[in-house]
Amino acid sequence: MKKLILASVSALALFGVAACSDSATDNTTTQSTNPPAAEPMKPATPDAPKPAEPAPATPAPAPAQ
Repeated sequence: MKKLILASVSALALFGVAACSDSATDNTTTQSTNPPAAEPMKPATPDAPKPAEPAPATPAPAPAQ
């Protein structure tokens, strides 16, 4: 059981060293993308329909006594 734990810890340490090493064999680069050209926003047409307004709430009638 101790050998299995030691092998697991050793493997994790090896992966950690491999992930953090600065070897010069990795020549990959990333390429940035250019943002889209900024286009001015078009104004809304003056005859655009007005948003619908909710109907006014009327109070419920009082119960008859």
